[in-house]
Amino acid sequence: MTVYFVPDRENPYWTPIGAAGAHSDGEGFSLRLDLLPNTPGNIQLRKRKPKEEAVPAEEAGA
Repeated sequence: MTVYFVPDRENPYWTPIGAAGAHSDGEGFSLRLDLLPNTPGNIQLRKRKPKEEAVPAEEAGA
C-alpha cells in the first residue's frame, strides 16, 4: 500500500509519503514514512496501482 498525505484544503494534491504492508499474521500493518506532515490534513492508505492505472488526485475522493 502507498501512504499519502492529503492536506485540509480545496482540491488537495495527494502527496506520497511512505509505504505500508500487512503483517504475515493478518493482525496489523507496518508503516515506513519518508515524510511527516506538519500541516493539518489526513493520512490515507491506498492499494498500490500500476502507474498507468493511477487515479488522479481530483478523482480519488479526498
